[in-house]
Amino acid sequence: MKILRYRNIILATVLFVGFTPSTAQEILTKTEAVALALEYNFDIRTANNNVAIAENNASVMNSGYLPSISGTGSASFSFSDVENTLQNGEVQSVDGVQSTRYNGSMSLSYTLFDGLGRAYNFQKLKDTYQLSELQARLVIENSLLNIFTAYYEVARLSQNIRTQRRSLDISGERLTRAKYSSDYGQNTQLDLLNAEVDYNNDSISYLTILQQLENQKRNLNLLIGRDVQTKFMVDTTITYTQGLHVITLLDDAKMTNINILQEQALLINTQHDERIAKSATIPKIGLTAAYNYSLNDFGATSFFDKQNSIGTNLGATLTWNLFDGGLTKTRKQNTVILMKNQQLNLERTQLETQRNVSNAWTIYQTALFVLEAEKKNLETNHRNFNRTQEQYTLGQVTSIEFRQAQLNYLNASLNYNQAKYSAKVAELTLLQLSGGLLLADF
Repeated sequence: MKILRYRNIILATVLFVGFTPSTAQEILTKTEAVALALEYNFDIRTANNNVAIAENNASVMNSGYLPSISGTGSASFSFSDVENTLQNGEVQSVDGVQSTRYNGSMSLSYTLFDGLGRAYNFQKLKDTYQLSELQARLVIENSLLNIFTAYYEVARLSQNIRTQRRSLDISGERLTRAKYSSDYGQNTQLDLLNAEVDYNNDSISYLTILQQLENQKRNLNLLIGRDVQTKFMVDTTITYTQGLHVITLLDDAKMTNINILQEQALLINTQHDERIAKSATIPKIGLTAAYNYSLNDFGATSFFDKQNSIGTNLGATLTWNLFDGGLTKTRKQNTVILMKNQQLNLERTQLETQRNVSNAWTIYQTALFVLEAEKKNLETNHRNFNRTQEQYTLGQVTSIEFRQAQLNYLNASLNYNQAKYSAKVAELTLLQLSGGLLLADF
């Protein structure tokens, strides 16, 4: 009876730890996971903020096309003692002479032509905004891939929990059978001890998987961007994308792979930099306008009592950088070299993408083959276990042979679970490299 009590304690612990937390837990669907991540994921939110900054920078308000208007005003007061000596030698002295001055002006300046540098720079800002959107897309893709890698890991562990629980129940039934057989002298004490050891090992395995599941759920909550203690279950069903072909994927990658698109955008930016550097040698024309007002009160000792002036000034400027010590020439030479380097980066990225898609396709095909092999292996081990269980019930096989069939069936189930979700993650990785992740069926 001591062994049965020990078994009941373990079973009660498993039931409490394994099922109490999952009471009334909602299922986190794949669609909900995507929606929550797009709204709350920290990396995605940061990327969206960077896009907003780039959008502000690409505004006409930051282009240099609008005029600059400024206003100034000043007022001064003075008190002084004045002594004037006339031609005839007479001296006039006045104490506490007060004078005041008021000045105000409004000025406008506008660059009429700057050698097209302003136009190139504005276009670069707009292209930089598009580049920031590509960078945000890369963050979104990486975040979604990480989230669904964690999501499918939760699904795998959830199915492993059920698989391990079935094996634990089988070991529990075997332990009970061994106890009764030992009480009636049908089995040796060794069979009872083996059954107890196997049951304890299965209990430990169950609790270990349960701990891994809870840790992975917290990890998924963090990736989504919500409270890590949120309780949930996941949808364990999988839908694989049909009709994938490596040639089509390679063609798609050339057009929509995010890394290639970023390198192309960076190449366009370096071309703008070259044009901006060339524009520094072209003459620039500017216009200025000002409206001025001044009022002076000279005080008692001045020839004039007061002076009031209002006027408008108009002007034009021509600036031509004839020679600046070679700085502009050096800048132009460097931008040409940087453009060549960016072209090399683009070509390298294109080749790397072809390699990565090809490697991902091989991994995906291997994962599908392993999935089919593990499925057949599971079916074979299931049939073998059922026959062995029947023979064990009839006393035609030993407990060791039964345990081996049980372990084979357990490992085949766990391997099949691993193969299912590994194939799906390999598929999503392949779709990301080909540029189709955001349209994928998760």
